[in-house]
Amino acid sequence: MTAKGWKRSFDDPIPLSNGRQLLTLEDAGAYITQLPKADQQLDEWQTAIEALLLVVKQNGPTMFARIGCMKALNRHVERVFNPDRKPLGQTQALEGTVT
Repeated sequence: MTAKGWKRSFDDPIPLSNGRQLLTLEDAGAYITQLPKADQQLDEWQTAIEALLLVVKQNGPTMFARIGCMKALNRHVERVFNPDRKPLGQTQALEGTVT
């Protein structure tokens, strides 16, 4: 029998900076409630909370809650564009391997 509600597991655990992992929806909810109130009020965490509740209440895919948590955890990570990277398929076209 599979777990329901807050006991449902993520397909892939959510790694935390301290080495711990969030394995279930309940773990993610507990983690968020232990954050300082100011952090809990940030838009990213509010979105993560909303995603968690929707997944729990409507039995949605746990991936939605995982994405919300990952976006909140990584809100300070800047994505860097590499202008030297070739577009997908360009390498093959240049080498003449595409027919």
